[in-house]
Amino acid sequence: MEHKTGFAPNILLIMADQMAAPALPVYGHPITKAPHLEALAASGVVFDAAYCNFPICAPSRQSMLTGRYASAIGAFDNACEFPASNPTLVHRLGLLGYHTSLAGKMHFVGPDQLHGYAERLTTDIIGADFVLTPDWRDGEHSNPAGATVRMVLQSGSCRRSLQIDYDDEVEHCALQKLWDLARAPQARPFFLTVSFTHPHSPYTASQAHWARYEGEAIDLPSVPAMALERMDAMSRWLQVQRHADRVALSDEQLRTMRRAYYAMISYVDDKLGRIRDVLTQTGLDRDTVVIFLADHGEMAGERGMWFKSSFFEWSARVPMIVSWPGHFVPRREPRPVSLIDLLPTLLELGSGEPPAIEVPIDGHSLVPLLRDPAAGWTHPVIAEFTGEGVRAPCRMLRRGRYKYIYTHGHPDQLYDLAADPKELSDLSAQPGHADLTAALRAQALRDWHPDEITREVLASQQRRLLVQRALRAPQSAATSWAYRARADDERRYVRTGKASDAKARKRFPYIEPPA
Repeated sequence: MEHKTGFAPNILLIMADQMAAPALPVYGHPITKAPHLEALAASGVVFDAAYCNFPICAPSRQSMLTGRYASAIGAFDNACEFPASNPTLVHRLGLLGYHTSLAGKMHFVGPDQLHGYAERLTTDIIGADFVLTPDWRDGEHSNPAGATVRMVLQSGSCRRSLQIDYDDEVEHCALQKLWDLARAPQARPFFLTVSFTHPHSPYTASQAHWARYEGEAIDLPSVPAMALERMDAMSRWLQVQRHADRVALSDEQLRTMRRAYYAMISYVDDKLGRIRDVLTQTGLDRDTVVIFLADHGEMAGERGMWFKSSFFEWSARVPMIVSWPGHFVPRREPRPVSLIDLLPTLLELGSGEPPAIEVPIDGHSLVPLLRDPAAGWTHPVIAEFTGEGVRAPCRMLRRGRYKYIYTHGHPDQLYDLAADPKELSDLSAQPGHADLTAALRAQALRDWHPDEITREVLASQQRRLLVQRALRAPQSAATSWAYRARADDERRYVRTGKASDAKARKRFPYIEPPA
């Protein structure tokens, strides 16, 4: 298929990992330093209410690349195989004539490590096997990634870390690819994905970026820690699984974590600046759509919670900025959108017309919103969670100003984000909100059956746990599924075992983890 105007733009997708929209100056944060993101925002459309569709890495990315809700493709947790039979955005752009490249993290699980990309410029930082499979039968004890509040206690600066090793390599390869594309121009447009692992936990920032916040009055969480009995069921499950109910952090420890997190954001921001500088130097900026987003957010101590997996704003709301000067007028878009909308959006940009989708998707093209602020948009946002830490299927629906949260077998939650942006007043049981709660519940559960999903999740976990035991047995001759860009990739990054342990060992200077 040719672009109907005869011109198809290049597309540069830049991703961060675990970057919360509320932590960015673009979204009103007063302390974090991210001038290059602010410059990108000034040249593009900023989506003020963009959400991931599953607040952990692998299912969020699988959902984004297929344009499907995670439960529709069996992406239940961070160790679910991404089948090669799933058509992705990348497959479709390839059919439109795009040259497709990936530099960085995509957390593909299973033997297919390309999923439509013609080339990968780096390996992945994380392994591709089933080692991160949770086991709901273990309840609160299932924590295959090893992410606990202990990681917060290790926050601070470092000279080097596994994540710095990785993201520096990703940047180098991405910049080299842009120079190569500029020096050998082809008739084909390119789709280049550059995906960094910062500011993912652990919260260890380079000394240079840590120093940028010297003397800054680092803020404490806007919502203090809550006692378990005041929390909803989903939050209680996550707190217990992460041992956050066992440790009371001091204000100093909270500020240290947040300073490191902000410094890690600044580290990614610098890389964005250098990428855009090469675009400008090569002249590629004139014909390239630049998209910046994250796979999910980070609670950063809000409500006493850490990491992701929650539907609260710091965990589920992500940055999304689309810049194409001369084509999209810079502005802010307040209506809720989500990452599954990326696939139809980029296909419409790549083909010049609304795409014909032969395999069903759940997302909707954002091109009308990008071109016209008066365009209609009534699509709700849906997010799901069935990963480690919870014990039953959970779903969120954002429609207009309201956010509804369903936790199977437990009370509903309903928040009015316009009146209550900190999500402190649950309206679901308050007088006058029964009809709205029931309507949002019905919409959230339409074509989504929690009892059936529970059976599917449990069966999937047991299959993968058995295969993983067999693959790691002493007599097994199994080989790694991880993509290998260099001969020593298997030794340099996380391949099996707990990622938290591997990252801690690679920190320099090494800090003995607290008991």
